[in-house]
Amino acid sequence: MDKNQIKELIAKRVAKELHDGDVVNLGIGLPTLVANFIPDEIDVTFQSENGFVGLGPSPKEGEEDKDVSNAGGQYVTIKKGGATFDSGVSFGIIRGGHVDATVLGALQVDGEGNLANWMIPGKMVPGMGGAMDLVVGAKKVIVAMTHTAKGSPKILKECSLPLTAAGQVNLIITEMGVIEVTDKGLVLKELGPEVTVEDVKAATEAELIISDDLKTMEV
Repeated sequence: MDKNQIKELIAKRVAKELHDGDVVNLGIGLPTLVANFIPDEIDVTFQSENGFVGLGPSPKEGEEDKDVSNAGGQYVTIKKGGATFDSGVSFGIIRGGHVDATVLGALQVDGEGNLANWMIPGKMVPGMGGAMDLVVGAKKVIVAMTHTAKGSPKILKECSLPLTAAGQVNLIITEMGVIEVTDKGLVLKELGPEVTVEDVKAATEAELIISDDLKTMEV
């Protein structure tokens, strides 16, 4: 699979974790693709921390509204019934526990469910933005990311980068599988297409518990 196919696979699988009536925040980058794969029969309300609810799919080329963008500065659409508001209200929604799920990318995740997703060594960064609030305030935290970075594992025994939050990740979805964070450790529940358990173990530094009900990822 090329990079775009990998991102699409992950986004499609994340979409299956969302339920009718959910309020969901999508992080910048890969997570924004999830909005494109919500089934018509599922009504999900997407929230953006820069101040609105009711995000729709990405606009077609040439149909972008320059006044409507998500927290990452990408052009988005607003569905009928959407609403805009200031950042104080937006973070009140997040900190008040009204977000059912947040989907974020990550630089590192570890066996304790710790998340590092904002500081890239050697690069200037403005800060972690709303991620710190989201991973603590949302009821479910889903990390959507590629399994490795230039061949190096991103799922580690212990994060080496500064943490965004400790012990808040519930589920990790990559092109290689679906991994649940539990009190006993990381449980591999689904295998990505054309990979084996051995492949996933080789690409993962943290210890993996193999589910007794292990199955192939469905998208």
